[in-house]
Amino acid sequence: MSDDHTHVQEFFSARAADWDSRFPDDGPAYAAAVAELGLREGDRVLDAGCGTGRALPPLRTAVGLSGVVLGADLTPAMLHAAVRAGRDRDGRLLLTDVAALPLRSRSLDAVFGAGLISHLPRPAENLRELARVVRPGGVLALFHPIGRAALAARQGRQITPEDLRAEPNLRPLLAGSGWRMTSYVDEDARFLALAVRED
Repeated sequence: MSDDHTHVQEFFSARAADWDSRFPDDGPAYAAAVAELGLREGDRVLDAGCGTGRALPPLRTAVGLSGVVLGADLTPAMLHAAVRAGRDRDGRLLLTDVAALPLRSRSLDAVFGAGLISHLPRPAENLRELARVVRPGGVLALFHPIGRAALAARQGRQITPEDLRAEPNLRPLLAGSGWRMTSYVDEDARFLALAVRED
């Protein structure tokens, strides 16, 4: 396991048990972001870096019982928290690295990633892997329940021009990874960038 993976696992393992109680009011923001994906009954969707699985219930609602919902995370403690919360009923949980997904190419209709991009060790390469598993015309949502400025303030830091989530950085990063950005919102109450898988 790389040092990047060890750091991510250590960070989230230490926080998994009380993660949901630290952010108890995020449910509506997750549901609203999932709604923006435009999923249909029967679609196949991955929550990449699913953590405790907070997106899994709205994803299941969006694709219905005939759809496929997968939640992938690198940290066993986060997946255990998802099971304790009963969210494994809404999707199949996979202990895996989103940089090397055990999925067929073009097998999904969409990928949802909450708080994902800042934890990717090789963002361009990792976004290409997400593009690999999504059909052309499929959708990617990069989401956070608060915007960049609010998150920086919560963490006691300033936003820097190098922030990957800044639109001038994110748009070309996505374009070079097989995605075309179609929407970008960075407000105090949410961050949501939507992109379409190019042919």
